[in-house]
Amino acid sequence: MNPLYVGIDVSSKNNVAYLMLPNGDKHSNFPIFNSLDGSVQLVKRILSALTSHSLDTVLIGLEATSVYGDNLVYFLREDAFLAPFNRKIYVLNPKQVRKFKEAYNDLPKNDYVDAFVIADCLRFGRINKEVYMGDYRYKALQNLTRARYFAVCNLVKEKQRFMNVLFKKYSTFTQEKVFSDTFSTTALAVYEEFESAEALANMDLQELTAFIMEKGKNRFPDPDAVAKAIQKAARSSYRLPKTVNDSVNQVLSISITSIKALEAQIKEFDKAIAAQMELLPNVLISIPGIGPVFSAGIMAEIGDVNRFENHAQLAKYAGLTWTQYQSGNFEAENTRLIKSGNRFLKYYLCEAAFSLVRCDKEYSDFYHLKYKEVNRAQHKRALALTARKFVRLVFALLKDNRLYRPAE
Repeated sequence: MNPLYVGIDVSSKNNVAYLMLPNGDKHSNFPIFNSLDGSVQLVKRILSALTSHSLDTVLIGLEATSVYGDNLVYFLREDAFLAPFNRKIYVLNPKQVRKFKEAYNDLPKNDYVDAFVIADCLRFGRINKEVYMGDYRYKALQNLTRARYFAVCNLVKEKQRFMNVLFKKYSTFTQEKVFSDTFSTTALAVYEEFESAEALANMDLQELTAFIMEKGKNRFPDPDAVAKAIQKAARSSYRLPKTVNDSVNQVLSISITSIKALEAQIKEFDKAIAAQMELLPNVLISIPGIGPVFSAGIMAEIGDVNRFENHAQLAKYAGLTWTQYQSGNFEAENTRLIKSGNRFLKYYLCEAAFSLVRCDKEYSDFYHLKYKEVNRAQHKRALALTARKFVRLVFALLKDNRLYRPAE
């Protein structure tokens, strides 16, 4: 193999390319627009370097920079002029590039230097796998599952903010579990429709019970007991000055609107993901508790499982691998998860694993065993270990293209 190394520093407006020869010498470096015309010029310069030096391979690398490099990767992968050459495209972790740059003394920070470092990182060869775009259906699915991930994150943050404001109006509601679901339709109606804790505490009990029955659509087995618990919590809550109370009501009302909008958004994503999944073979859906959304999130990030030699590689790609701390005869027992890895894959693996815990006895027993082993961060540790066990199952099913069969 006689390769040309191309490092590209990507930004929203301009890209800087550094072309490096096989022996590490500089061929050229130049700026180009981050546009279709700029990418055409980049390919022309790459072809010129390949032909003038009789090279047969081009290795192209760029940092993962939000969405600014995606279109360039599509273009380079589909370009017909590069097709006759052995072409490989890598999207490098910025942390990896930064650590590699530290090996050089006193390098300045600018776009040209960054492009050089990326090209040299490619030349040394200790890089992650080539970017996977073998099937664009996975990329289309990835757009949906990642957008859903961000919607879920926004919903969690909005609910956390809501609970902080709710404490001001109904302090005891956040301390005691008055409602089994803090964000149920009935609970939100109580938070929003009553002017203050004092108004709720002084309301006629029969009227409050009727309100609970109406909002809960007669689903509460004992609405009278629920009404009594609500009034008790309202009586023990702090009383706010009217001006402050009015502003709190406004914030709660706006927050409830945001929560409902985000929940509706997530439902739309779920429908779109389910429709997209009908175009792909899906053996993961045979696992109890793993529906089209979780299986889509996992498959969209993995793509072709044959990219990974074993389940350990897949686990590392997902960030479900623990660091090692050893020196001499000392070996640390308590270690942390690695900080690198695909956060989207890690999220969907953990969510799917926890869903499996509720549906499968083997995984339930494993989770609770790990939960009881320590006294700190019990859930996080047990869930991470369960997700790591789940990776082995996912890898085996995708590798063999077979359905799940529970252990007898």
